Amino acid sequence: MKNIRLYLPVLFVLMGLTLGSCDLIGDIFEAGMWTAVIIIVIIVLLVGWLFRKLRR
Repeated sequence: MKNIRLYLPVLFVLMGLTLGSCDLIGDIFEAGMWTAVIIIVIIVLLVGWLFRKLRR
């Protein structure tokens, strides 16, 4: 029982550090998702513009 009380604060610190990095990785992926959405919208608009130019 004494060994568990010794490792408990270390375990909480380790959990806090690893969960914080997961939040950072989640933010990075969210930023990447929005970048991809913007790029896809730009590509769709360019393709639409090209079709309009070719029809004339």
